[in-house]
Amino acid sequence: MRFGITMAPPGVYMRNRTCHFRDVVNINGSLSPALRLCNSFWKRQRPNMKTSQDVDDLLMGMASQIAEREDNVVVEDLRDYMYGPLRFTRSDLVAMTIQRGRDFGLQSYTVVRKALDLPPVRTFEEINSELNQTNPQLLHDIAEQYGRDISKLELFPGGLLESLDGPGPVFSAIILDQFERIRNGDRFWFENRQNGLFTDEEIQAIRNVTFHDVLVAVTSAEEADIQDNVFFWMDGDPCPQPAQLSESMLHPCTNATKLDYFDGSEAGFGITIAVLFLFPVVSLLVACMVAYLRKYRYRKFQRRRQAGAKAEEQPSGITAYEWHGHKKPLNPVSVEFNEGGRLQVFDGCGSSLRHLTLGNQEYLDVHLSNDRHSKALLLKVAKEYDLVLFFDDEIKRAAFIKHLHEVVTDIRQDFKVKEMREKELLKMALTKEQRAQIVETFIRHAFSKVLEIEKCDAGDMSGISREKAREVLQCELTASEFADALGLKPGSLFVDSMFALADEDRNGYLSFQEFLDVMVTFMKGTPEEKSRLMFSMHDIGGNGFLSKEDFAKMLRSLIEISNGTLSKTQVEDGIKAMMEETGVKNKEKISWEDFHYLLRDHETELQFAQLNVKGMEKQGKKRLNRDQRVSFISSANRRENRNVKTEGQELRRRQKSSANTPNVYVKPKRERYIRNPVQQKIQHFKRFIENYRRHIVCFIVVFGITAGVAIERCYYYGLQAQSTGVPETSMVGVIVSRGSAAAISFLFPYMLLTVCRNLITLCRETFLNRYIPFDAAIDFHRWMAMTALILSVVHTLGHVVNVYIFSISDLSILSCLFPKVFSNNGSELPLKWWWWFFLTVPGTTGVLLLLAFSFMYVFASHYFRRISFRGFWITHYLYVVVYILTVVHGSFALLQEPRFHIYLIPPALLFLLDKLISLSRKKLEIPVVRAELLPSGVTHLEFKRPQGFAYRSGQWVRIACLMLGTDEYHPFTLTSAPHEENLSLHIRAVGPWTSQLRELYSEESLLETGAYPKLYLDGPFGEGHQEWIDFEVSVLVGGGIGVTPFTSILKDLVFKSSMKSKIQCKKVYFIWVTRTQRQFEWVSDIIRELEEIDTQELVSVHTYITQVAEKFDLRTTMLYVCERHFQKVWNRSLFTGLRSVTHFGRPPFVSFFSSLQEVHPEVGKIGVFSCGPPGLTKNVEKACQQMNKRDQAHFMHHYENF
Repeated sequence: MRFGITMAPPGVYMRNRTCHFRDVVNINGSLSPALRLCNSFWKRQRPNMKTSQDVDDLLMGMASQIAEREDNVVVEDLRDYMYGPLRFTRSDLVAMTIQRGRDFGLQSYTVVRKALDLPPVRTFEEINSELNQTNPQLLHDIAEQYGRDISKLELFPGGLLESLDGPGPVFSAIILDQFERIRNGDRFWFENRQNGLFTDEEIQAIRNVTFHDVLVAVTSAEEADIQDNVFFWMDGDPCPQPAQLSESMLHPCTNATKLDYFDGSEAGFGITIAVLFLFPVVSLLVACMVAYLRKYRYRKFQRRRQAGAKAEEQPSGITAYEWHGHKKPLNPVSVEFNEGGRLQVFDGCGSSLRHLTLGNQEYLDVHLSNDRHSKALLLKVAKEYDLVLFFDDEIKRAAFIKHLHEVVTDIRQDFKVKEMREKELLKMALTKEQRAQIVETFIRHAFSKVLEIEKCDAGDMSGISREKAREVLQCELTASEFADALGLKPGSLFVDSMFALADEDRNGYLSFQEFLDVMVTFMKGTPEEKSRLMFSMHDIGGNGFLSKEDFAKMLRSLIEISNGTLSKTQVEDGIKAMMEETGVKNKEKISWEDFHYLLRDHETELQFAQLNVKGMEKQGKKRLNRDQRVSFISSANRRENRNVKTEGQELRRRQKSSANTPNVYVKPKRERYIRNPVQQKIQHFKRFIENYRRHIVCFIVVFGITAGVAIERCYYYGLQAQSTGVPETSMVGVIVSRGSAAAISFLFPYMLLTVCRNLITLCRETFLNRYIPFDAAIDFHRWMAMTALILSVVHTLGHVVNVYIFSISDLSILSCLFPKVFSNNGSELPLKWWWWFFLTVPGTTGVLLLLAFSFMYVFASHYFRRISFRGFWITHYLYVVVYILTVVHGSFALLQEPRFHIYLIPPALLFLLDKLISLSRKKLEIPVVRAELLPSGVTHLEFKRPQGFAYRSGQWVRIACLMLGTDEYHPFTLTSAPHEENLSLHIRAVGPWTSQLRELYSEESLLETGAYPKLYLDGPFGEGHQEWIDFEVSVLVGGGIGVTPFTSILKDLVFKSSMKSKIQCKKVYFIWVTRTQRQFEWVSDIIRELEEIDTQELVSVHTYITQVAEKFDLRTTMLYVCERHFQKVWNRSLFTGLRSVTHFGRPPFVSFFSSLQEVHPEVGKIGVFSCGPPGLTKNVEKACQQMNKRDQAHFMHHYENF
């Protein structure tokens, strides 16, 4: 009971034995009559208390000093200036006492009176009637504080109010009861005779000892220096006090001061947080270094492969450096002078860059620099860009000028030399880039007169000076510039013939009007005018006839403008087919009518045929949409109505015989529903849900559980964990860290299930495949990983807040929150922030986890994974460290008992089982039976099929080569069919590992090793392409090396059909997209074999060659004409040698899928499977989405990118 605080004075006197009350020194050096209580707490080193005599003086002064009255008044030294904790040095003892009573649950004042059998009080005035008379305002104010409800009055203030010159009845009863209980409960009390500790004489001696005797014994005071009853001072006692102390007589109390526990830690704490967030930057720098080393080694490997190639001999001539612009480096060149005044420029490897005919100019204008060591030379070239050369020194430049002067003298041409500063010389020069810009603008202005192009789209010459613009616009196009503008080879027959026809003045250049005349014919002429112009290009004599050789030359020039799409043999075969099919094979002279008859079936193509000029692809308002230009499938009645066109054959393979071939071209049996935009959106949404219903359900389940466990922890620590005291200390930090930790504890373990390849492959064959999208396992892995990463960052930020809060909390609070870690030793000071980060198990493991995450996620990005797959694989093995550290991270149990292992055990067991399955296969060496290096960098490997190795078409395996390291596995799709004895792969060399693999199986390496290097095999593993068999109609789209899974599917389909196996799939459309037909010739070989076996025409193959212009470009039109004539004669494609149709340009999938809906109106679902670059699969996905807006067949897309 703290009733005694009412007796404490504001200060204490100090006196000596002679009753001299001395002055005390204050904190500011001034003097006071007594030692101030509020300024003396916890200050041992003081000027007033240096010796033991000072303590004696303090005790004697206290003996003489009269205490305050036992009433309800407490001095300010114990109210507003009571000592407090280090971080806030002042407190209020009365307020602390009241709060302590609340904390311990003491009953109210009225309840305690009733418990002590004291008469009840009903109003505040009844508490102390005498006080109510002397100070009624005090009782009135207190009553207002408690809402005049006396039942709410607490014990301590109620007991103080009833005290007057001594404790009131409540405090008196409590004090008496406490003393009696202490005495009666203490078995060592000296008056307790039952314990046998003291005799009667000893008890009486103890009773006779007074506190006066104790003070005299322990101090320097004598008997007469202190009164006998030291607790009371009576008249006549020695050394009376000078006066009763009051606050006004003493030095004022010092104000409260604060101690910031975090003071001085701001910089270190901030730097540490910044370093943690720089972990990804550090890992990014490491990844960039690894990528650079990989690229360097790959380039070194490529250079070593090319080391045996003989370099071309360096041409002789004058060496110099050609200048192309201020921001471009100088290129080393050599210059030679030939007969006839020709100047030729070669690059460092000896390849010809350009040649100049010096005799075509009226005079030769040469400018020389006269500063900066006189190294620069400018040769002005009419009708072309200028030649600017830098020489090593002035001597070499003088030698060049000497040779140039000799050549000019031989051709009798004027020669002018002018000197100027180098800066002015370079400013005067017309660079190749400037010339190209002006020529492009020149061509745009020409086309603006032919096509409907706005003036603003034709370009301007604002960046060129008027002098240069006038000079160049007055000049004419060279043959090379004309060919470059059309995107053709400068030396092709077509360019030479067309240039000769357009160059009416025969000066070797095309003027604006000459260029315009020929463009008008090709852009806006009729089919007859276009074909007559092409014929006239080779009718040099103008007699209207061509010889058979000239006619073949004309056809060859028209075919060759396709930029080398056909080989020479194919060109000759195509010419023979066209001449044979049109009946001109036996004619000696061929007229224009014969040539136009050759194009009779292709007037539509010729009508829209143009010459595409660079920069004009998107100009003009009469360009046709790709989907509108190209037709694929025509219904039967439409095909019958066409007289000579056979477009209906573009979807099916050419018939090998006319016997019993089913007509797949039927009329649509269902009507098309024309919907408004809202209905289309609804239909699109319905199809989206139908397509991705499994994905959506799994997404909701996984992330619903994630959100559920996170919300449960947030709710617990926000509303149910009040008793722990943690939320009151760091509410936001604890909720954020614990909620994110719960979500991470679920995501990280169950992420393992998405990479259990063997279990996923096994589950594909079960009923689970109808409910779980196993195709999206890796996508789910990425989503879960990115979510876990974001939550890890959030978790870290939550703990950053927690560390800050704990670093500024008193030790007493921390010992209450973490009793297993801290003990309250009274020091009050908490541990610094760095202790939490680096000296605790959670802190250290958390920092290491962030570092591991940084490397794993950076190396797992698409860019670095492609450059350094080995780096990705090695860093991803850190998952073992991650799971170990995560288990240890939570084992410290600072806030709650560890839970991570509960989530980890089930998926970890399944993952371990999957790993054991893979390990049981990995160490089996597989001998390679056959290896073949195919064009386009493709390596064909055929190896023995392990015993018990069962797989489905479209599945993939992982292989490692023993000579390239047994721990680096790479995934590849099987190109063999399940019925074949051996397994086969087609691997394209696009990176270091695949290039080294190709090198190992080259003839040179085989001569050194003597045998094929063996492989390690892991698999097979399933993917979405194997579900082609579940659809009645399937569309396979392969781009580039992405055709590999489909070769296995096609062979499997044909084999099952030949064996009359019951399969659901009745028709497969295979779309092969390739840059050139020679890029993957091995695919043509496989398709050719399928065409021979496929007697029931189950497979329809379409080849798209993209390295040509669009369909209605002139060059593509001639390829189209040549292809169709060749098919009529030989019943196969000129390009691929297959019976399948060859198309030019990119496939318009919307038109193709639309035709499928007409051909197969009874089919409700069509499976679309694509594999290739992301651009291809995205286009297929967009086409499927557009088709699914209609109320017809549902296109379900499965794709794989490489």
